Amino acid sequence: MKRGATETRVSDARPSEARQRLLGTATQIFYANGIHSVGVDRIIAEAKITRATFYRHFPSKDDLVVAYLQEVHQMERGAVTAAIATHPTPTDALLAIADGIATNLQSPGFRGCAFLNAAAEFPDVEHPVHKQIIDHRQWFLDTLTTLLAQVAEESSDAAARHFVMLRDGAMAAGCLFDPALIADTFLRGTQGLIRVHGERPVAGVGS
Repeated sequence: MKRGATETRVSDARPSEARQRLLGTATQIFYANGIHSVGVDRIIAEAKITRATFYRHFPSKDDLVVAYLQEVHQMERGAVTAAIATHPTPTDALLAIADGIATNLQSPGFRGCAFLNAAAEFPDVEHPVHKQIIDHRQWFLDTLTTLLAQVAEESSDAAARHFVMLRDGAMAAGCLFDPALIADTFLRGTQGLIRVHGERPVAGVGS
């Protein structure tokens, strides 16, 4: 009985390692090359696992895509959480989040926002991948709104949407033009937004 339990624990540990290898491989390939252009065969070959192992962990390619976006979400959430934890004031936390985005824009291999890229490939609002995209974006918007509400509650909703719009524009432009220039423009925009939001809490644009 004890032997069987030990064998089960070892067996459970091995798939976890294979799953991480599959997910790590898919994350690199999907981000660099797009999702629809990459087939399961390539992921299996580069991850160096069997087809049976792939389908044991991911019944379909769509399941792998959802897991890939969940992985990216966790990385981005971790960065935002760290920025908030290490900056005691909401203004400093917002500026730190913006700095992190600007740094990402200038990182080697930058190819835009993984979620915006995926949205272009999965426009069906009922598709699980599209729903994962919306969940991530709602989390980011909610996080910004919460921080901005601590600066000036009346205008936090509009300011958070403005921040997301600036971020989306920078993500789209960052892989098309000079990333350093785009990062600088993005930072100027977010810094101005945060400063104005804090100094003049208004209910809407133009108030």
